This record gives sequence, structure tokens and C-alpha cells, in this order.
Amino acid sequence: MTARPEVLFVCVHNAGRSQMAAALVTLRSGGRVRVRSAGSDPAAEVNPAVVEAMRELGVDLSGARPRLVTDEAVRAADVVVTMGCGDACLVYPGKRYEDWQVDDPAGADLDAVRRIRDEIDGRVRRLVDELLAGAGSREGQGRGGR
Repeated sequence: MTARPEVLFVCVHNAGRSQMAAALVTLRSGGRVRVRSAGSDPAAEVNPAVVEAMRELGVDLSGARPRLVTDEAVRAADVVVTMGCGDACLVYPGKRYEDWQVDDPAGADLDAVRRIRDEIDGRVRRLVDELLAGAGSREGQGRGGR
């Protein structure tokens, strides 16, 4: 893993779960973790209820656009978090994967999207804490620390 870890979130449409997760990693890490999100079959736009739920946390996803997962994005990531894309996700031997079973916000009302957002936020906080603790120990090693 690099001194600045990188995470890739992948779901089917890249219009809900993975967009929220990526934005939350940026928010919770203060930009100290590189993050991307993508989908195996991207939608035309981010779910409006997701945009609204994230706006409540001060995160603006109104300009976000769903993207197709690429080989390069998977290879660059230290951790790939899949969120319901099943066999459509690119898998590389030796790469760290996590599969987060999180409800899809597609078609859900705002209250349901808030619950999904909060579940993802809890998982993101744990992941960010782990990644930054690991990155800090590697930085210390690079300066002669143990």
C-alpha cells in the first residue's frame, strides 16, 4: 500500500452506494485517502435522493457523474470495495477486496436513503481509520522510524 492509500468503490450503476461511499471517504479522511467510484453498468445520473441525502452532510454530489469501472482503476487501488456488483466486478489475484452488503438506494425514499448513507458512513469511518493508521506507520518507517 502507498503512503496515501487509494480505495475504489464499485457497484452496478455508480449512482448511489459507491458515490456516497467515495464522497464519505473524502469527507472523513480530509482528503488523505485517494478515492474513486465506478460501476459495472453506469447509470445516466446520480440518484437525486442520494444527492439530497449527501447535501444534508454538506457534501455536494450534484456534479458527480457515474463512471464505468476500468482495469486501470482496479489496478491502482489498494482496496477495492464492491457493493452489489457480483460477477461483473473486475477481480485481480492478490488485490485486497471487501464486499459490503448494503441496500441499493434506487427507488428508495429519502428516509431509506439516509439509513443507507448512515450505514455506509459507519463502514467508511472504520475503513478510513484503518487505512490512515497503516499509512502513518509506513510514513514513520520511511523516515527511519520502526
